[in-house]
Amino acid sequence: MLKHFLNLTDISKDSLAAILADAKAMKQARAGWPKGLAPPHAPLIGHTLAMLFEKNSTRTRFSFDMGMRQLGGTSLVVSSSETQIGRGESLEDTAIVLSAYVDALMMRVRDHTTLETIARAGSIPVINGLSDQSHPCQIMADLMTLEEYGLNLSNIRIAWLGDGNNVCTSYIEAAAQFGFELAIGTPSAYAPSAGAIEAAMSAGGAIEVFESAEEAAQDADVIVTDTFVSMGDENPAKRLEDLAEFAVTEAIMDLAQPEAVFLHCLPAHRGEEVIGEVIDGPRSLVFEAAENRLHVQKAILKYCLQA
Repeated sequence: MLKHFLNLTDISKDSLAAILADAKAMKQARAGWPKGLAPPHAPLIGHTLAMLFEKNSTRTRFSFDMGMRQLGGTSLVVSSSETQIGRGESLEDTAIVLSAYVDALMMRVRDHTTLETIARAGSIPVINGLSDQSHPCQIMADLMTLEEYGLNLSNIRIAWLGDGNNVCTSYIEAAAQFGFELAIGTPSAYAPSAGAIEAAMSAGGAIEVFESAEEAAQDADVIVTDTFVSMGDENPAKRLEDLAEFAVTEAIMDLAQPEAVFLHCLPAHRGEEVIGEVIDGPRSLVFEAAENRLHVQKAILKYCLQA
């Protein structure tokens, strides 16, 4: 049976926990090694990952590429405009053809249904590197980072501030899967999917939505945000104005627990969704989480390829 990685809700809690444990073990085992060195008995020797991008990428592209190298495999990177998809070839035909060439496919897409269509039509695992609906790989890296920091995921309060976007949706899904409390601070016009919240709460998730950054941040163990203007968003000036009161400042961090930490999936825009003193300060785990994308990606690849 194929194992895809499209949304956190598609995967069992035990499997998600095992992915995090594997990621941490692989990171510890490689300490001090050259980045491109694969061990002699690497689990993905002979395997090839195709990476297809409809959106620009830094962390997703480099972490999956280096992840395959460290696991002994290879990768192919193309943009959608370089393929026949850009000239109207069906997603189904593309999925069938790529399934004959490579062992797995990671896609960074605009429309989540693209991932679902490819996964249904093909015969190889499909990994969601980002879609308009969710960003599960990022949240797994964030959660790995919080565990490394010493937090028990089932006993913390995470505050999300800003746009209720795809990253926020994956946090909503993670709240049900990992058992943490999630407080979302966002203007009503930018609220996350009501359906996602309802599904997560039905599965046992503890989620609250506030129209105030201060209320959401109160007593949080973790403060998380994302850029207020993402790729493809219209009217950026209005978005920045609407979301300005939800920027993460030192005053917002002071409302959280004394040892609270800050996360951001990057790229960041200092002075918009977060000030420099926070993201570059001692309470920030942003760059630790960015590094952990590499290790989580490897564990996801092993999960999908059952290696």
